[in-house]
Amino acid sequence: MKAATIRDVAERAEVSVASVSRVLTGAGPVTEATRKKVMEAVEALQYVPHSGARSLSTSKTQTIGVILPDLYGEFFSELIRGMDVAARALGYHLIVSSSHDDAEEASAAIRSMRGRVDGLIVLSPHLDAANLATTLAGRLPILLMNGGAGAGRPSIVVDNHGGAVQAVEHLIATGRRRIAHISGPTGNLEAETRLAGYLEAMARANLPTVVVEGAFDQASGHRAGAELAMRPERPDAIFAGNDMMAVGAMLALQDAGLAVPDDVAVVGFDDVPIAGLMRPGLTTLRINIAETGRSALERLVRLINAAGEAVADTACEVVRPELVVRPSSNPATQTRTTPGDRAREAVGPSPLEGENPQ
Repeated sequence: MKAATIRDVAERAEVSVASVSRVLTGAGPVTEATRKKVMEAVEALQYVPHSGARSLSTSKTQTIGVILPDLYGEFFSELIRGMDVAARALGYHLIVSSSHDDAEEASAAIRSMRGRVDGLIVLSPHLDAANLATTLAGRLPILLMNGGAGAGRPSIVVDNHGGAVQAVEHLIATGRRRIAHISGPTGNLEAETRLAGYLEAMARANLPTVVVEGAFDQASGHRAGAELAMRPERPDAIFAGNDMMAVGAMLALQDAGLAVPDDVAVVGFDDVPIAGLMRPGLTTLRINIAETGRSALERLVRLINAAGEAVADTACEVVRPELVVRPSSNPATQTRTTPGDRAREAVGPSPLEGENPQ
């Protein structure tokens, strides 16, 4: 059966095509009687508006573009889940693309979306990519997340520095003194800010620092954890720059015959779903990833609806992480000597030999 057209709906409802369009788009006044006749005709004919034609008449696609540095991992799936819930509630669809953590690919993704979306959410861990995004977007409403926030840019950022300070202070409060950090990659704004928070908190406590660079994935966390486990004076705690590196580090420590938290406490960042499923459960900094995604999409829709208004939204919204304490960072009350033989004693404040404060 041939699909019904807007003209079919108009003929059945005995109104003009313009009246049908006004009812379906909400653009313009119609009487209640006209609206009722049109909707009855739509239902009887099972009419589905053509999205392309509708976008031409309304200059809206009801679609939002989302550009992420990667599509892999629990963090991004949770973020998209929150955005998708909000998009469906507001009558929008999502187009998701990855920049593969590369500025050129980010620019290609933005160009491909121009004319196809009503607005853009760009999550960029690099300042140059954020600047590029705002330049290429032109008049398209754009919301930046995590990277490149600043004056005159609608943005949402996580207080990575404050979260890192919380993580270190928590470990110090549990009796740890030899606290190592597995950082994210060099050049990543979030990684550098979390590293800065670690260094500040350690300096405040007059403790030595140990930093091993990772890549925000489980494999790099495992490599770093294995390296730290082999040190003659190994750390008694690890603060990882995100949960996936923390998970990798925990597995490496267990592979090396060490117990978490008895021998080495571990703290992550983000609170992805797997953090609460680990055994022991992973202490981490929660940022409510899905809720942040939902909030970002709702804010972008407000930007779209307010386009052209004299007072624009240019605020930088800061998400404050919440420390979620789980068994991976229980107080230091025992030191492992040999398998099956644990001597319970308080961990002292001895620093790592051969390591100097940064």
